[in-house]
Amino acid sequence: MAITVKIVENKTQLKKFITFPFSLYKNTKNWIPPLKSDDWQAFDCTKNPAYETADAAFFLAYDNERLVGRIAAIDSKAANDKFKTNNVRFGWFESIDSFEVAQKLIAAAEAWGKKRGRETMTGPQGFTDFDPQGLMLEGFEHTPTIVGGYNHEYYQNFFPKMGFEKDIDYYEFSVTIPDSDPIPERLKELSERIRQRSHIKIIEYKKLSTLVRERAHEIFELLEETFEEIYGAVPLTSRQVDFFIKKYISFVDPRLVKLAVDEQNKLVAFMLTMPSMSAAFQKARGSLFPFGWWFLLKALKTYETLDFYLAGISKKHRGSGMDLLLTMEIAKTAKELGFKRTESNLELETNTKVQAMWKNFNPQQLRKRRIFKKVIM
Repeated sequence: MAITVKIVENKTQLKKFITFPFSLYKNTKNWIPPLKSDDWQAFDCTKNPAYETADAAFFLAYDNERLVGRIAAIDSKAANDKFKTNNVRFGWFESIDSFEVAQKLIAAAEAWGKKRGRETMTGPQGFTDFDPQGLMLEGFEHTPTIVGGYNHEYYQNFFPKMGFEKDIDYYEFSVTIPDSDPIPERLKELSERIRQRSHIKIIEYKKLSTLVRERAHEIFELLEETFEEIYGAVPLTSRQVDFFIKKYISFVDPRLVKLAVDEQNKLVAFMLTMPSMSAAFQKARGSLFPFGWWFLLKALKTYETLDFYLAGISKKHRGSGMDLLLTMEIAKTAKELGFKRTESNLELETNTKVQAMWKNFNPQQLRKRRIFKKVIM
């Protein structure tokens, strides 16, 4: 092999960067194709507000004329300022089963980071927590959520050989909802005590437009507070908040969003869930047109698997049982709508409180992901 790595410098090369996974995973059953339009937006510095606090470079690996890999290098000022680090991230890594290709891709991202004075490298990560992150290590037999993403199993062999070590792991869980009442009586009693003790009111919205207008920004303010001390979570600018409201909240089913407010009607906790979009994304094959939009709309009304996407709790109410209270509310709605199972989003291995809450519902661990770290001084 004669492997060369080239930096992406124009739209033609960026198109190759975006479309490469579609050939790499062509015959992979559990891969979830991203929407190409979303990737174009994510990698365009004029459209993605993440570039307000970050820079990025994209690289392609070739074996002579054959495209064999890709990687993004991300220099997040927001992350380095927050965590007092001098780090460059790598993300959107894809490679054929070749250590040489993987090594040269990482070397290109590493060299880019060194030129900017960075001393460590972590990944896979994106600009923010809303981008794909973590390398899948376990659970390849299960189709992931659209947030989690998928990678080839052989990837995990590359990174230890290149001097990377574990930085942190994520877990994902699934719960089967039985035909009988899925909520144990003791949990019902506990959630009612929590509600009465905290003087919290659970509110719902019938109209999505009202939810977005009245609570969307408050949801993201609370999300910022919740993620303030979370590994890798980057503070969002006002433009990023508007960007993610449009991307993630503008099409949810308001029945599957539970909000907890205090006596002053201030949001203190929320939980946002959605019907699984994984099968729809697979059928759409990366494009909304001509039929992709139909598959996505149909999925929003297919009550089979419920995915947990976002949740937040104010500092004042942590440890008060708000997470259990909201989960109980979601469980009741899921049962009423006929959902058969639920899946969690990525949960840090250090988030023992959430994992303890899931244990009340007899969870099955589906997947494990890892972020790696390497000193590049």
